[in-house]
Amino acid sequence: MIEQYSFELLLPREDIAIGIVLAQNLCLFPCGPLLEKRLQETLAQKKARGLNEEEEKFRAASRLILRNGSYRPTGRSKPANEYLLREAIEGEFPRINAAVDINNYISLKYMISISLWDIDLAKSQKYCFRLGKPGESYIFNAGGQELKLDDLICGVALYENEEKAIVTPVKDSLATKTTEHTKNTVMAIYYPLSAGNTDHLQKILGEARELFEEARASYVATKCIQPKSI
Repeated sequence: MIEQYSFELLLPREDIAIGIVLAQNLCLFPCGPLLEKRLQETLAQKKARGLNEEEEKFRAASRLILRNGSYRPTGRSKPANEYLLREAIEGEFPRINAAVDINNYISLKYMISISLWDIDLAKSQKYCFRLGKPGESYIFNAGGQELKLDDLICGVALYENEEKAIVTPVKDSLATKTTEHTKNTVMAIYYPLSAGNTDHLQKILGEARELFEEARASYVATKCIQPKSI
């Protein structure tokens, strides 16, 4: 079924791969015991000791891949994995639903940025990852706050006569976020190749797949998208 969807990497750099997880017919509530166990272990480790050398390498590399054109990943523009790390250390880690919790667990464990969207809300079977265009933006929360996308890595839904940015490594669009009615999702892992390799990314995809299967998804598929020149 993943063959029905297309994902293309159109970024002007060779040090990033995108890992895709497509999960269909999920049960978002409650979270499974395997996810709960692993999440609690990871939270305890991060709170007790922060990051080890390998995790710090991925944190720094995940920030580095956001340095494109005018975009600078500092302050509120930092990648989402750094926000999750802060919340883990402060003991206020967000719990939303199984899909979001899988997303946040993987992001925190491996110190990589990940996006998640409801594919039914996106209403597209074609996606690409590119840099945000001048003046491009979207609303990311119920308070109406806007994220400016100029030169920020974006996941974009493609339609017959238009395209719409829906996710970034910083914050995802409110328009396609999961809800209590979500059944079908796509996860996109922004993987910094300067810190690891595609074998490691495949391992991460395998763990995500295992957890989505625990969430009783009837179908889970993964794929790795690499720069065309590699």
